[in-house]
Amino acid sequence: MASLITDAVESIQAQVHETFYENHSYEKYLVWNYTVPPTIEPFWFEKCNLQERIEWCIKYWTICLWSTAIYLCLIFAGQMWMKNRAPLKLTRLLTVWNLGLAIFSTIAFFRTVPELFQILSKPNGFHRSVCIRENFNESSAFWGWCYMLSKILELGDTVFLVLRRRPIIFLHWWHHVTVLNAVWITSFHFDPVARWFGIVNLGVHSLMYTYYALKAMHFSIPKKISMALTTIQLGQMVLAVFLNLYSIYIKSTGAPCARSDVGIKIHFSIYFSYLILFSNYFYRAYFSKKTKKE
Repeated sequence: MASLITDAVESIQAQVHETFYENHSYEKYLVWNYTVPPTIEPFWFEKCNLQERIEWCIKYWTICLWSTAIYLCLIFAGQMWMKNRAPLKLTRLLTVWNLGLAIFSTIAFFRTVPELFQILSKPNGFHRSVCIRENFNESSAFWGWCYMLSKILELGDTVFLVLRRRPIIFLHWWHHVTVLNAVWITSFHFDPVARWFGIVNLGVHSLMYTYYALKAMHFSIPKKISMALTTIQLGQMVLAVFLNLYSIYIKSTGAPCARSDVGIKIHFSIYFSYLILFSNYFYRAYFSKKTKKE
C-alpha cells in the first residue's frame, strides 16, 4: 500500500514539475521589487529576503504535494482507527489551536490590508489592485510567506475532527488541499490579485477561528452568527470568481494585466468549485426542509 502511494505521488510530482516548475527560476518570474521608500514601515521581524524565500519555495515545492498525500492518508486511516473508540474532548487544546490561528490571521490581516487600501485609493484603483504590480512592501512579503506556510498548519484542523469523531465533509478536505497547493504552486508568479485572495482569506479566518475558539469554550452562540459567517465565506468565493473573470476579460481585450495564465486557470477552477460547494452547504445547513425540521 505504501509503495503504491509513493509511486502515485512521484508520478504526480513529475507531471506537476514539468508543467509548473521546469526551467522556472526566481529571476524569470520576479519583476516586483519592494517600494522605495516603503509605504508601510516593516517591524524588525518582518525583514524579508524575498529572493531566498522564493528560491526555497521553488526548490522544495514538493512539500505541498507530500503534505497533501500524508494528510489524505491520515484522514481515512484516522477515521478507521477511531471508529470503535470513544471521541476525545480536547477542549483546551482545541481552544488554544483556534485562538492561535485567529490571532495570526488577525495580525496578518491588519498588517497587509493597508497596502490594498493604498492602491484602491488611487485613480482606477480596482484595476491596479488586480493587474498592476506596484506598491509592494517588505511587511506584506513577510506575511504573505507566513500565509503560505500557514496552509500546511491549517491541515491540523482535520486532526481535531478525526480525534473528536466529527464528520469530515468533502468541502472541508477539498478546500484545505487545493488552497495549500494553489498558494504554493503560484507563489512565484507574483500575481497582484493574490493580495486580494490572501487578505480576504485572512479576514475571514480571523472571524472564523475566533468563532471556533468560542465554540470550543462552550459559549452559546446564536445560529444567526453561524449563518452570517457562512455568508461571509460564500461572499469570499463570489469575489474571487469575479476577480478571475475580470482578469480574463482584461486579457481578452489585449490590455496588459500582470497575471499568469496558469494562475488564472488554477484560481478560477478552485474558487468556482468552492462557490458551488459552499452554496450547497449553505442551502443544506440553513434552508433545506430536513434542517428546518431538526
